[in-house]
Amino acid sequence: MTYWNFREHLSRQDRLRRSTYEALRDELDEYLIEYGLVESYHNFADKQLQYPFVEKRELKPRARIPDVEYESHNRFLVIFAEEFVPSSHKKYIRFFNDNKVTKENLMRSETVQFSKKYFRNIKLFESTHFSDFLKSLLPVDYALLIQRDPTVKARNRYGLSHFHVRIDWPIADAAEEMARDLRYISKDLYEKGDDYAEEVQKKFFEYYGFPLTSGGRRTAAMVAAQYLRRISCISTVYAGSSESRAIYRISERGVSKYILMKLTDTDIQNIAETHNLKVGTVKENYLIAEEDDGGIVIFQATYERTSHARFPEDGKLRELNSEYFWMTVINQSIMPKPGAWDISPLPYSIIYT
Repeated sequence: MTYWNFREHLSRQDRLRRSTYEALRDELDEYLIEYGLVESYHNFADKQLQYPFVEKRELKPRARIPDVEYESHNRFLVIFAEEFVPSSHKKYIRFFNDNKVTKENLMRSETVQFSKKYFRNIKLFESTHFSDFLKSLLPVDYALLIQRDPTVKARNRYGLSHFHVRIDWPIADAAEEMARDLRYISKDLYEKGDDYAEEVQKKFFEYYGFPLTSGGRRTAAMVAAQYLRRISCISTVYAGSSESRAIYRISERGVSKYILMKLTDTDIQNIAETHNLKVGTVKENYLIAEEDDGGIVIFQATYERTSHARFPEDGKLRELNSEYFWMTVINQSIMPKPGAWDISPLPYSIIYT
């Protein structure tokens, strides 16, 4: 069961909107990877601190993440919706006039640091200064909301509409809805007892690829992703975490995790040979920084939900077994560095080796 329509089920008008959304999402991926990973690496380098690279074991489903917050690592929470979020959802996704992206509201906020002159269209994705504007708001607490502009019906125009957006839907309610959709409960979270309800809530974290001890932004990200399933369009939630040193991307395609990975000179040589590339080509297009004994690349792990985390084929009510894995790794790649136009990701299986 899907909460959104596949492209072939859309009108021509909505297909164009989907194409626009996906193209802009590709750009947003680049902006956030640059800010969340590349700039974080330089933050550490500028302070002459060693970057805390993610270990391979932390990329496995159900992995435990070290409980350390790295202040030099950039963090953020961004919601990008294909449609505009109706005002009826303001009870749980808190976007109001006082946190709408306007000059007056931004000037009133003490947390916003913006160096360029503000003009009305700078909040629109089509603005040449949008990426700078977005970057200035990313450090603000809570989430940023990017959505379609409903005031221009003739165009598919997207913009950053609200900042400081709180996600106020209780985790228990989100877990209940997930369990009901997956047929682990018929109606109420506690209908099978407190212990069963607790296991369901633990599985809710696994359903979105987060460890049980996840902090505020990651918890808000998975609650937002679950809530946005109530709106019949696709959406993408990004969470940059200073604890897991990663960017999480939750969309209709599943969950992806982006991290920085250090490669030795031998690793780079082997990758070049495997893909029939020159070492210089790999360094030029994939390394975001070089070190004495190798270089730094952006690594993406993509996860897919197993049958235990999908609607059952027979549609019947079933029992939860906490031993079953709900996520599995389906793709591992080295990503081109941000800004590369004609360079493809390189498959690179490392998690289970």
